[in-house]
Amino acid sequence: MHVSATLLIATLCLTGMAHAQSTPPASGAPQFITIGNNAILSSRLIGLSVQTASGEGMGKIEDIVFEGGEIMGIVLSVGEILGSGPRYVAVDPSAISIRYVEEGHKWQATMNGNRDQLQSAPEFRYDGKWKR
Repeated sequence: MHVSATLLIATLCLTGMAHAQSTPPASGAPQFITIGNNAILSSRLIGLSVQTASGEGMGKIEDIVFEGGEIMGIVLSVGEILGSGPRYVAVDPSAISIRYVEEGHKWQATMNGNRDQLQSAPEFRYDGKWKR
């Protein structure tokens, strides 16, 4: 079962936004929700390996990018795959398919692409307000 980008966006927008500078102001009293079985928690995504459909490694999910209260991207750590030391690229969330594999009790992330595309992708740097 593939998780749609819409479900991914809706689920991840509910987590970890309290200190983001660009989220809309909180409105009124808190509204509590019930999380459905098809939801994905961001804590399950960080560190998840991303592969092509044929099993070629494309990196690991390093971060989730929020802007204006919406998911704008997923940061992949690709340096190990490319043999280049620390290197990060930001990918549109719709480029990655995430699903839960019942048989193995694990999450799986896939994307179309190849290492040449990773090599030529613009590098994301943890600088300025994102410095670690």
